[in-house]
Amino acid sequence: MQKTFLYKSSAKIVDRLANWAVNPWRRYSLLVIIFLIGFFIGSSLGMINGVLALMDPVGAFVALIFLEILIKARFIFLKSKNPIIIVRVFDMFRIGLTYGLFSEGLKLL
Repeated sequence: MQKTFLYKSSAKIVDRLANWAVNPWRRYSLLVIIFLIGFFIGSSLGMINGVLALMDPVGAFVALIFLEILIKARFIFLKSKNPIIIVRVFDMFRIGLTYGLFSEGLKLL
């Protein structure tokens, strides 16, 4: 791959995020925002599948595959020398997504 400016800057974004999140308040606020984004996406997925009522098993399968990919990516980033903040971001997004799906499922009971 060519070493363009976009490639170099996108490779350094995780390091910049880790340096920015050294402050605990920034780190916690970032993780809360990521959790809320995951919760919003999870509840939106549940709502869309509930309203359409056509592809509930397919939607659940796609959500499960996406969650499994996030789990595999977590272990890949733990083995690499990337900062730990990206692992926490993946974890908070995954937890928020799962919590949004569960809360939407409980609403439909």
